[in-house]
Amino acid sequence: MGNLWLKIRIWFKTILFVLVLVYIFVFVIKNNEQTVDVWLFYNTRYKGSLLLVLLLTFVAGVVTTLLVRTIFNTLRQVREYRDRARSQKLEREIHDMKTKAAMLQTKPTDPPSA
Repeated sequence: MGNLWLKIRIWFKTILFVLVLVYIFVFVIKNNEQTVDVWLFYNTRYKGSLLLVLLLTFVAGVVTTLLVRTIFNTLRQVREYRDRARSQKLEREIHDMKTKAAMLQTKPTDPPSA
């Protein structure tokens, strides 16, 4: 019974993979000759292939996502560094206070005279 489910799973994945490949192939064929007019900057327009514009848009999205993620990670690391530095400074101050307190001499108490 387990062998049957394994075969069904393999065939399902194979058919799904083939359908995705067919879709990509049809997408490229249909959009290969499509041209698009894209505004880039003031008085600057790009007239070119729709596929190239889609590819560049996808790459720009990926790069932007990576940059934003890197910025957030860097901010988190800076915050952690500040917290760590602050806690080390407090620990150093407490250690210094304990050292100074240990150096202080207490007055000997005189026994009461009777």
